[in-house]
Amino acid sequence: MLIDGLQCGEFRREIFESLRVGGFTCVTNTLEFWGGAINSLDAIADWLDKERANSDIMMICRNVADIQTADKTGKVGVLLGFQNSGMFEGRIRYPELFAQLGVRVAMLTYNIQNDIGGSCYEPHDSGLTRFGREIIGEMNKYGMMVDCSHVGEKTTLDAIEASSKPIAVTHANAGSLMPHFRNKSDTVLKVLAESGGIMGLAIYPNITPKDACDSIDGWAEMMARTVDIMGLEHVGVGTDVGHYVGTSELDWMRQGRWTRSEQYGAGTKDKALMPAPPKWLPDISKMGLLPAALERPGFSHDDEFPPAQIPCALLRQATAPF
Repeated sequence: MLIDGLQCGEFRREIFESLRVGGFTCVTNTLEFWGGAINSLDAIADWLDKERANSDIMMICRNVADIQTADKTGKVGVLLGFQNSGMFEGRIRYPELFAQLGVRVAMLTYNIQNDIGGSCYEPHDSGLTRFGREIIGEMNKYGMMVDCSHVGEKTTLDAIEASSKPIAVTHANAGSLMPHFRNKSDTVLKVLAESGGIMGLAIYPNITPKDACDSIDGWAEMMARTVDIMGLEHVGVGTDVGHYVGTSELDWMRQGRWTRSEQYGAGTKDKALMPAPPKWLPDISKMGLLPAALERPGFSHDDEFPPAQIPCALLRQATAPF
């Protein structure tokens, strides 16, 4: 079973077919980056249409039982998720509403400070706000996993402390292996693991070590070194793969509506364009090569490929009562 903590972009039918070939049981999608409640409702409705049109190969998953059904039937499961919290619009009752609509993952901030906390790119991370603590309480109550992938260090540590359930960093890497604002310090990773949380390791080249982009063995070794930091049960996969993401889509992800100035996100001025995929993963269908590669640094089939999934036990706990 392979569960991917985060993918984004346009999921056409051929993407679901490639995901199935690649051995994916379930992926978390990105419904919105910057949308408010109305845009977010439209995004959910679009996915309901997508599910009807592709019901032979994909299904929206609302709980662990659905993921297990997807696995047994050979379909690609999709967890509905957001890479921001703008859909809540400052309203404490909205987490319950979006949970009832099937949303199971929400990231607290995306690249800019908001009413919940600080992003990883802020020069000063102010930490989790009072509203942020209230929102996390509601997410815990109604079965929505807290994601701190693009979240600043202090806000992430505050979120771990505030959450009554384990949280996730769905797509990032260890900062000690690849220094970058988007990646997480060993301090965060150890606190995350101690609290029962998990990090999905990314393949996105701008935040992934060169060796891990150059070869599948390099990526497997990066996973092994992260396991050394966090422990086996706290490391998963969060590829951060973007489907059909071009310049306009990338600009939208980075700028949203909040700025007129050029933003580079995880890139730089010299690396502003969408990076080429890792050499070993020209398309997502090649992910099926990963289990064999993981055996070389010491993982075994007895581990049930746990480095490559967010454990169902964590999902079951985080998404209760669903």
